[in-house]
Amino acid sequence: MRKKAISMILAAALGSALLAGCSSAPKETTAAATTAETTAEEKKEESKAEETKAEEKKEEAAGNDMLSGETGDIAKAGDGKGQKVVLITIDSMDQHWVNMDKGCKKAAEELGCDYKWIAPDVKDDAKQIECVNNAVSAGAQAIIVAANGPDAISSALREASDAGVKLIYVDSPANVSAEATFSTDNNAAGKTAGEEMKKALADAGVTSGSIGIINVNAATDSCVMREEGFRSAFEGTDFELLETQYGEGDAAKSQSIAENYITQGVVGIFGCNEGSTTGAGNAIKASGKDNVIGVGFDKSDAILGLIDDGYLLCTMAQNPDVMGYEGVKAAVKAINGESLGGAVTDTGVSVLTKQQ
Repeated sequence: MRKKAISMILAAALGSALLAGCSSAPKETTAAATTAETTAEEKKEESKAEETKAEEKKEEAAGNDMLSGETGDIAKAGDGKGQKVVLITIDSMDQHWVNMDKGCKKAAEELGCDYKWIAPDVKDDAKQIECVNNAVSAGAQAIIVAANGPDAISSALREASDAGVKLIYVDSPANVSAEATFSTDNNAAGKTAGEEMKKALADAGVTSGSIGIINVNAATDSCVMREEGFRSAFEGTDFELLETQYGEGDAAKSQSIAENYITQGVVGIFGCNEGSTTGAGNAIKASGKDNVIGVGFDKSDAILGLIDDGYLLCTMAQNPDVMGYEGVKAAVKAINGESLGGAVTDTGVSVLTKQQ
């Protein structure tokens, strides 16, 4: 093809040279110009040919990588084209879920799948079950879910799975087998929260006293594990951990609980999720006391503000955007027939303090 193109160019150049002989320009000058133009065209054609070969080699290498399995576990652009993936969270209130949705959207845009986030307006098992049923009815091929209660939602998820819907867990799993889970190691993170509070109390010269705990409910797996980890940090000490109170993740209810704890003279309060932590911080702020150590979970503008103002010591910041991003990638792989083996991935946690 290139030889034919070059022959045509040479023929055209020869014709130009003959025509140039009838003009007023000298023959030698015209011939030199024609030769220069021909050389430039040849180099241009050669450059295009080299670029084409380079692209072919690049595509061939990528194909070999996929065949060898070296990059076979990487979801690629276009893998999710036409696929329907739905995220169902515990509620739609917390910034935690908003950030998770952002991660999902990013992956969905990259992979080209049809993605939607639905959630109850409040933490409610019946409403979350309704979300699952609606997603299945709407033709969802994969559901990414953070379960409000591991048992309550299980029947609906099992029916979805039996109907061929792929299940991926984020943050809080249910008691039904799933393709994969992306969450924080909540027990370890809860223990870290306890160690942070214990250290702050020791620095303040406090070696005993009562500590209050505000949780969402007695069922949500992630929060239950955080509480267990937190309590384990105080084993063998002279601190008394009071009976857990439940605020349903609502900041106002949690604040009321925290205010009652402060009235009882606690030296510390632990909030197990975003709403619990916000409520605890607001209660400490309203009390005007600077001798109550508040430690919490999750990251939001309100929580960071309470930390900066000195009403909370720190918070355990999860990575919900990573959970969402990896969740969508896993969903697409599962829909495409890839076995994920029920793998559980720890998406990490960071301790955020005033200095950070």
